[in-house]
Amino acid sequence: MATSGQNRICFEDAPFSPVHKKIAVGTFMGQICDGYILGIVGIALSYATGVLGLDSYWMGLIGAGALFGILFGSLLTGIIIDRLGRKGAYALVSMIVLVLSVLQFFISAPSLLVAVRFMLGMCVGADYTVGVSLLSEWTPEKIRTKMMSWLMAAWTFGYIISYFAGFFIASLGDLGDDGWRWIISSSAVLAAITLIVRLGSPESPSWTLSKKGADAALKLVHAHLGTGFALPEQKEKTASASFFRLFSRELWRNTVTSCTFFLCQVLPFFAISIFLPVVVKGLHIANPHASGMMYNGFTMVGVIIGILIADKISRRAFLMWTFYGAGAILTMMTVWQTMPPTLAFVLLGAFSTVLAISIVAEWLYPPELFPTELRGSGVGLTIAASRIGAGMGTWMLPVVTEQYGVTTTLVCCIASLLIGGVVCQILAPETSTRFTCKPLSANESFAKA
Repeated sequence: MATSGQNRICFEDAPFSPVHKKIAVGTFMGQICDGYILGIVGIALSYATGVLGLDSYWMGLIGAGALFGILFGSLLTGIIIDRLGRKGAYALVSMIVLVLSVLQFFISAPSLLVAVRFMLGMCVGADYTVGVSLLSEWTPEKIRTKMMSWLMAAWTFGYIISYFAGFFIASLGDLGDDGWRWIISSSAVLAAITLIVRLGSPESPSWTLSKKGADAALKLVHAHLGTGFALPEQKEKTASASFFRLFSRELWRNTVTSCTFFLCQVLPFFAISIFLPVVVKGLHIANPHASGMMYNGFTMVGVIIGILIADKISRRAFLMWTFYGAGAILTMMTVWQTMPPTLAFVLLGAFSTVLAISIVAEWLYPPELFPTELRGSGVGLTIAASRIGAGMGTWMLPVVTEQYGVTTTLVCCIASLLIGGVVCQILAPETSTRFTCKPLSANESFAKA
């Protein structure tokens, strides 16, 4: 039987090599494509309303279809790839996204578009699960945290370029009734690039070791890194833990914090971002297209700032400051809708930046809240809760706006931010060891995978 071997370097300590680059590029392209898929629907629907005869109900349902799909896709894929491996699903997801993206061009019925958007959402959820798993299990340990943090920047980049791409396609000429079709199906380009990059990607060494044994895993490592690398020393396996332990006296605060902060962040993020032209118009801001481009540009800036400062301040301060800060800015914009245009632009950019800074914690904080044996269940439950909030917020935004006006919609977003801040202030544990004065408890520790 193959062993890790003496005088060999563990593959997790290997220098960045072509196999790492291939998986990193494939996963980052997947995140860009995922963000694009979720963002492009808002622009496409602004051109499809008359063609498809959409009312506020259908607009909200189409916009939220992919978000609801993510819930099921992430949960199901986690079970599948733990049994069958990461490699097959890694390429298959991109192939299905390509087919579904093209299929959108030929749809005329709103109900069919909802169905296809739901399936695309399942693929996005699946891609999130398999891409993050494969990348984290191949990436060298010394750069793993940095690599995983920048995934949020890749997703955000895809999300905001969809806004620019949609208006660029619309400006190419008179596309007639098919204009929205070209816009919404443009995700096929990114899906095709992602598929090409991912073809030939290897299986995860960690999964291979756990399912097929040391011989198969070592053969895989030698094939892609060289014979000078070995497997890590095998540790005693942790006994499986019950899902219901998440709600025990030991962990319920962590569970409530994780689900609530994620839900309260994504609800205003998706609700405002997807239907940004509607919101900007309701705030009486001149030139909604320019305002939207500025909003999305500052979103990217905010994510980069969030990545840079996330480990320089405590997790509790990071969460509370971003919740209360975004809520305060949005409150000022809601109450004072007749403010000078220049000030309105400045506040819109500030709100976008602060809200974008906050979402960086979505990749960092939930894994820190749960011990190793319950991390998958805890993070999975957190994602499911957040997708329910994002889906419902996106579905109901155009309905609430039509019935009660944009002010009521923004008040709901402010309430979401306020609830998130209060819950984090009362319940959120500090997980950063740089800002704790005493050792953390088992359930609060920054457990390593």
